[in-house]
Amino acid sequence: MKCGYVAIIGKPNVGKSTLLNTILGEKVSIVTEKPQTTRNKIIGIKNFPDAQIIFIDTPGIHRPKHKLGQFMVKQSYEAMDIVDIIVFMVEPEPLKEAELLIIEKLKKFNKPVILVINKIDTIAKQNLLPLIDIYKDWYPFKEIIPISALKSDGVQNLLEIIISYLPEGQKLYPEDMLTDQMERFMVSEFIREKIMKYTMDEIPYSVAVQIERWEETKKLIKISANIYVEREGQKIIIIGKKGERLKKIATEARLEIEKFLGTKVFLEVWVKVRKKWRQKDMLLKALGY
Repeated sequence: MKCGYVAIIGKPNVGKSTLLNTILGEKVSIVTEKPQTTRNKIIGIKNFPDAQIIFIDTPGIHRPKHKLGQFMVKQSYEAMDIVDIIVFMVEPEPLKEAELLIIEKLKKFNKPVILVINKIDTIAKQNLLPLIDIYKDWYPFKEIIPISALKSDGVQNLLEIIISYLPEGQKLYPEDMLTDQMERFMVSEFIREKIMKYTMDEIPYSVAVQIERWEETKKLIKISANIYVEREGQKIIIIGKKGERLKKIATEARLEIEKFLGTKVFLEVWVKVRKKWRQKDMLLKALGY
């Protein structure tokens, strides 16, 4: 039996959360087209007859501009420190400052690193080999695996290779456990995902969601959530004309929450202003960061 922790790291928007969801066959990490969607470490557990892989999806590594950004990057570095294997995910593009920054960090950890080149469906095959050679010159990766997380291409091969590098050991989590994330956290993430879907520019990054009320009966769960923004103008945009945008956000979030929880849900959401919450330690801590 083999068992171990695997961190999925990379710059924002390379497909880390998509890979985790594809591997698990369930949505445990929210996904949007916008970078820096993931803010916390997300654990996803994949079981095999002779192995258990405990994946940690991490926030994209970037140069932070505020305390929330610092928290996100710290989450990624902490994950790299505690795992048995690191999966470094990149896009099929020439190396830039972001990738070189991460490679410099990788040099500080004495553990197997697997390079995963994602989105290979967006590049001609003849352009892939020169890119692989460039990465080989920068770091001694144990393996370099091209995949398309969205289309599941190469994912099975990646899993087999990860298992080959796992340490021996008994399973740490029950076989029916998919994630260690609490239901309230997942619900707040589903709401935040829909906000990111329907808002533009800086607004998605200025939003936090906090569950205020959670009441369960046999047939229904009543949930009340606060959506926090930093400016009054952002509040107006999220609510939309005659409340239409907020209604759309809440409706789509509720449907996804019902699927996740397996029961009917009554969801009410409120938008409130908390000025510069991303820069305030007390507010960050209260919001789970």
